[in-house]
Amino acid sequence: MSNRPDKAREPLAFFKSLTALILVALCLWAAQWQFQRGIDRQDRNSLIESQLTLSALNIAKISSGESADIAPFEWRTVTASGKFNSDQQILLKNRYFEGVYGYEVLTRFELSDGRFIWVDRGWVKAGKDAQTAPQITAAPEEQVSIVGRVRLDKSLPVGAFFALPNSGAGMISKLNAQTGSASEGFYLDLISGSVSSLTPNAPAQVPELSDGPHLAYSFQWIFFAGLFIYGRILIRRGQILTRKEL
Repeated sequence: MSNRPDKAREPLAFFKSLTALILVALCLWAAQWQFQRGIDRQDRNSLIESQLTLSALNIAKISSGESADIAPFEWRTVTASGKFNSDQQILLKNRYFEGVYGYEVLTRFELSDGRFIWVDRGWVKAGKDAQTAPQITAAPEEQVSIVGRVRLDKSLPVGAFFALPNSGAGMISKLNAQTGSASEGFYLDLISGSVSSLTPNAPAQVPELSDGPHLAYSFQWIFFAGLFIYGRILIRRGQILTRKEL
């Protein structure tokens, strides 16, 4: 009869141990996930740094078409010649510069070889209210030469779009589909141009190339796993001592 309480505790002890093992497994999975994110971020930073140090490439060397692989050219500095089309311009909402709210200005650009791309001409301060349009420096109407960084459509900053003169929303590819226009599957961050007014006062920024907190988070999850193991050992040890006292 004296063994019945111990037998009654066995399923509960098993459940506690199983729960602890599951929590430990989840912590180790989270640690591995954060560690891999850190590795991926380091690789991404190394790639960006490497691309930014390469010499400028003529944009004509970047092939077009749906099957073209543009990814190897992302963040590469390129030179291009052509004309801006100020009638087709996008304002990217929710952009901040030195803590001030504003927009990124993207203007359609016709390359000298007949292709079209979007060019991010930099940040502009928002108007005093929602009814006031921001002051945007007009793009030159003549043929110009520009220097910019290649950015992929998917790498656009998080934000919303509205287009001038017709309002709309979506990524560049969606805007092209809605308006019936066509452009390459990448865009440029404008750095400078043959006309002085093209050099942005607040150019599009390169992302911060830090490793981030992922490695610290990984160790944190390992620490949590150790706490669960240690806690379970203490609870089990307390149960054993209690039984001995009984």
